Amino acid sequence: MAAKGKTTTGGQQLLHLVFGGELTKLDKVEFQDLKKLDIIGIYPNYALAYDAWKDAAQRTVDDAHMRYFIVHLHRLLDPEHPTGAEG
Repeated sequence: MAAKGKTTTGGQQLLHLVFGGELTKLDKVEFQDLKKLDIIGIYPNYALAYDAWKDAAQRTVDDAHMRYFIVHLHRLLDPEHPTGAEG
């Protein structure tokens, strides 16, 4: 069993960043103020990132301009590495 924060797939961590902020328009991914971005955290797998994303998104559900995103950091760090079904 992997230690907390050490979750891997095929021996490699698949890092994911969860962040969000207030958008300028609902149909565009452009933030009102980059200094006010809400960085939730970096997670070792998609499942943990999704849980954090869902929690953040639910806290701001009444504000249509607030959006949270999951960024697949592992794809940016190693774009040639296959990620499997996890994404």
